[in-house]
Amino acid sequence: MSKFYFFLKTYLGFTSKESRGFLLLIPFLVILSLAPPFIRYLKNQEAEVLYQEYQAVLDSLDQAGFTLVSSPLPTFNPADTAKVSKPNAVSERIQKIPFSEADSIVLQIVPGIGPTLAGRIVKTREAMGGFYSQSQLLEIYGLTEETALKVWDYFDFDPKVFIKIPINQVGVEDLAKHPYISYSEAKVIIAFRNQHGPFQTSEDLLKIKIFKKEWVDKISPYLQFD
Repeated sequence: MSKFYFFLKTYLGFTSKESRGFLLLIPFLVILSLAPPFIRYLKNQEAEVLYQEYQAVLDSLDQAGFTLVSSPLPTFNPADTAKVSKPNAVSERIQKIPFSEADSIVLQIVPGIGPTLAGRIVKTREAMGGFYSQSQLLEIYGLTEETALKVWDYFDFDPKVFIKIPINQVGVEDLAKHPYISYSEAKVIIAFRNQHGPFQTSEDLLKIKIFKKEWVDKISPYLQFD
C-alpha cells in the first residue's frame, strides 16, 4: 500500500489525503464500469424467460390442434400513440404576394435566404428586367435548388419582364449591360444590324451563325423589335 501511495505521489502528484480518497474511489469506478454489462445480462435473461413462456404457449396450442393466426408476442398498437398536431407552416399563415414585388427585406422570410442573397436576387432581377421563368432563379450564385423551390411556398411567381431592350435602337454599351449578353456578343449584334438592317423577330438573330438557338430563345423575351 505504501508503494502504491508513493507511486501516486511521485507520478501523479497526489498528496496523502488525495491518495486515500482515490483509493476509496476505485471500487465505485469498478462498479460503474461493470454495471452496464450486468444490466444487459439481466435484461437478456428476462427476455429469454419471456420467450420460453411464449414458446410453451405455442407448443401447447399446437398440441391441442389449434392454428395460430396472429402472433402472441406484444405488437405495436396505434391506439397507444397520441396524435400530436403540428403548427401550421409559415406559408399557410401568410398572404402570398407576387415575386416581382418582393424586395430584399421581404425575401428574407424564405428559410435559407439572408440579407446578402436577398440583395443578390433583387439586383439580378432588376438587371435582367424581370423573370419570365422560375428556372431563372437557379442562375443566381449561392442560391441552391432546395432554397429556390422554397421561394414559391411564400411568393406567387408572376412571369413579368418589365424592361425590354429596343434591339433596333440600342447601342453596344447599353446592350451589353444585360446579364445574358456579353460585350462581344453585343458588338456582333449591332454590327450585323448596321450591315443588314433592323431585326424583325428574334429569329433574325439566328442569321448570325455563331449564335445558338438556345441562347436566342433565352434573350428573346427581353427584346423589343418595334
